[in-house]
Amino acid sequence: MSTWSPHPVHLLTFDLDDTLWPCKPVIQAAERAVHDWFREAAPVIAERYDIDSLREHRIRVARENPHWAHDLTGIRLHSYRQLARRHGLDEAIAEQANAVFRRERNKVTPWPEVAEALRALREHFVLVAVSNGNAQIEHTPLADCFHHAFMAEEVGAAKPDPALFHAAAEVSGIPLWQAAHIGDDPHRDVEAARRVGMHAVWVNRNGTAWPDDLSPPDHTVSDLRALVAALLGDR
Repeated sequence: MSTWSPHPVHLLTFDLDDTLWPCKPVIQAAERAVHDWFREAAPVIAERYDIDSLREHRIRVARENPHWAHDLTGIRLHSYRQLARRHGLDEAIAEQANAVFRRERNKVTPWPEVAEALRALREHFVLVAVSNGNAQIEHTPLADCFHHAFMAEEVGAAKPDPALFHAAAEVSGIPLWQAAHIGDDPHRDVEAARRVGMHAVWVNRNGTAWPDDLSPPDHTVSDLRALVAALLGDR
């Protein structure tokens, strides 16, 4: 990536989960917190459903409602509402359980270099978070690192659909040909960004092999330190 001359790039869009922080432990902790909450607020649900079966129910709801694929919060809320109705509980239980999940979902732990790197980049570029997930960046440790943030549920489509990229371009006033997207997923981040004319950077923290069905990435970094070095150099 040291040979990349990214000018004129003025907008950087960032994926969140597994790009800026590890996602799986956050989701697992949030689901444990919800189940613990059910033990107190709705014991009939906690007794009949463990964490795995709650997850299976939510996945089933998602499969039955593919038009909600971009709205992870809505799917989870609908799953909780179904369970509440099934067991004769007030549906307000679902709203409260979802609030517990969202609070815990935002307790992310960014990788060590992330905050410093983002703040350095923010001095030179417009930074916009664009995520298929439902972490609320304004409630995370990275709240002061971005100018704007969008979730798929807000724009009505998830990557690789380009809606999130277009939202970033619109809010910033910067066209996509002057933008670069940074993300960990070859299809939903790198290839999706390339299709709309953006520069695309693959964040490959684990030395994963690039998929055979895609053209090799133009640029690869192992962490955000390397991204800062490539974009800012000696500035």
